[in-house]
Amino acid sequence: MAMTRDAITSDKLPAPVGPFSLAVRGGGLLFLSGQVAQDPVTGKLIDGDAARQTDQILRNLATALEAAGKDLGDVVRVGVYLTDMSDFAAMNEAYSGHFTEPYPARTAIGVAALPLGAAVEMDVVVA
Repeated sequence: MAMTRDAITSDKLPAPVGPFSLAVRGGGLLFLSGQVAQDPVTGKLIDGDAARQTDQILRNLATALEAAGKDLGDVVRVGVYLTDMSDFAAMNEAYSGHFTEPYPARTAIGVAALPLGAAVEMDVVVA
């Protein structure tokens, strides 16, 4: 039996810059594509350090989730990608302001580079 997939879009966020969906619902879960700290109006990466970028990313993710009838409280897993692992504490501090216990499962991975020159990127899975 084939699984159906439904794409989620939001006119409150920049359109994806490649052949992928902002989010896809399938198999009872919602998968949000990786997000960097884009200004929702201009689509450009915001100025600021990893903490400021993390805050913007999570606000953008909350907006995307709203389009799907969900919120950050429904997130079960977060993938975090950092171009500099020394930014982990700053990212973590900003991140902690957006989630409550029980916290989502999370992985943080150091990477060589991210789209638009971002310091942080995040993707989420939602139940």
